[in-house]
Amino acid sequence: MSSPSMPSRRPGFRLDLPIVIGLVFIVLILAVGTAYTLKTQGTATFLSPNYLVLQLHSGAFLGITAAGMMMVILLGHIDLSVPWTMTSGAMIATAIGGVMGDLAGLALGLAVGLVNGFGVAFLRVPSMIFTLGMNTVLLGLMVMLTGGHAPQSAATDVMVFLGADRTLGVPHSVVLWALVSAALVFVLTRTALGRYMYAIGNQEAAAYLSGVKTRLVIMAAFLMCSLCAVIAGMSLAGYSARAFQAMGDQYLLPSIAAVVLGGTTILGGQGRYSGTVIGVILIVLLQSVLNVMQMEEAYRQIIYGTVIITMLLIYARQRSVAR
Repeated sequence: MSSPSMPSRRPGFRLDLPIVIGLVFIVLILAVGTAYTLKTQGTATFLSPNYLVLQLHSGAFLGITAAGMMMVILLGHIDLSVPWTMTSGAMIATAIGGVMGDLAGLALGLAVGLVNGFGVAFLRVPSMIFTLGMNTVLLGLMVMLTGGHAPQSAATDVMVFLGADRTLGVPHSVVLWALVSAALVFVLTRTALGRYMYAIGNQEAAAYLSGVKTRLVIMAAFLMCSLCAVIAGMSLAGYSARAFQAMGDQYLLPSIAAVVLGGTTILGGQGRYSGTVIGVILIVLLQSVLNVMQMEEAYRQIIYGTVIITMLLIYARQRSVAR
């Protein structure tokens, strides 16, 4: 049986406005950071290969998380269970240890994705409410199992290999991010599932009437998001040599921001994965520059929020003109 044909807003090979604006902001951030370090330290730290590799190393965890988040945002949904999916997977893996621990962490990600997908697709509970509840459940389970403390066991060998080790100077976390990215780009651009995700994001009812099994597509998207979150969490634990409470909290809003800044509309149906990568790099570099400048936290948040709001206003203006 041939798959139904339907219109989608999946973009072709073009350099669209969000990517151009993102690249411009990245250049500006690097220029500001370089000027600051030249003035204060006498060196162009932000242009050194070691610094850039370090930023990619630490940013890979956000990149993997944002990759999964993009899958559900394309459908017009959101996954707020990402923080404790990351944390729970890493804590379970380190508590059990060894290969069984790694498998247990991945299994937890599968279970969370399936439950989230079932709740949103079949029970029709709004994704924001259902996944927020799942996040709270995972938090409570981890507190119950650990007594509110991080497991004493160290990260497994696989987690350290993926999160901390390097080969020929290239961090394995960056390679892992590239592999995850390649897999998701293939899904979005070369499979029926990818076409259906864009179609559902544009108009779920129309996709359903065209013969698409929309519930299964939604479940697949939440499954990918949870798996990416667990992979990112376990790799982050390997980078830190241990898992700890609330380790995923700092990745929720940046992952959503990276997806939206990359041009994926929060209402679903439109977005390019390359834009999400640009959004991740922009956020990582912006956070790094603000840290190097040692600004007070209040000023950091003001600048961070201003950059995001400015880019979103430009996008909104461009879309209104396009109409």
